[in-house]
Amino acid sequence: MAPSKFMGKKRGMTHVFDENGVVIPCTVIECEPNVLLQVKTVEKDGYNAIQLGFDKIKTKDPRTAERRAGKPRMGIFKKASAEPCRTLFEVKVDDVSGYTLGQEFSLDILEGVKYVDVIGTSKGKGYQGVMKAHNFKGGPATHGSGFHRGGGSTGMCSSPGIVLAGAKKPKRLGNKRTTIQNLEVVTLDTEKNLLVVKGSIPGPVGRDVVIQKAVKKNS
Repeated sequence: MAPSKFMGKKRGMTHVFDENGVVIPCTVIECEPNVLLQVKTVEKDGYNAIQLGFDKIKTKDPRTAERRAGKPRMGIFKKASAEPCRTLFEVKVDDVSGYTLGQEFSLDILEGVKYVDVIGTSKGKGYQGVMKAHNFKGGPATHGSGFHRGGGSTGMCSSPGIVLAGAKKPKRLGNKRTTIQNLEVVTLDTEKNLLVVKGSIPGPVGRDVVIQKAVKKNS
């Protein structure tokens, strides 16, 4: 029984040509096997779920890997007879009877799937003004407008004399959990653990992402 979600790492973008010679922009995701570390049940934890580990810590000395993982997590890894991993995440399941500790799930679970949803954290852009955050046009760049990039007045006269809630203001941009839906699977290389999808996905190169079968589109 395969979990509904799988974890991978964004490795960059490339492009391929279709049968008509049209360039298709693609994103390459490296998906090394996810290892099952814990099985959580309703009786013990209040819900059914499995905990998976991703991105194994690779060092020359195993003691270094244990130090990087930390003692609390090392107890989990040793109980499952698994190598230390950098990332742990949970996937809710209806039935936990088909799972065993130390079980690995590779890219094979996406065999035959045509569309996937990718969940990640978007790039953080810092604190930005209204032009970048909300696509405001801005004032005239010449003739002394005085408000080239400003948001302009947001208040009112003496009645009611307030700024209405929900006004578009400067804000922190990016660094949010984002889901890109219905991405077409271009290539599924199980030998090299590579998944190539059409289009872009959130986050910078090297960021962890969660992959699942598309919810809104039939595969």
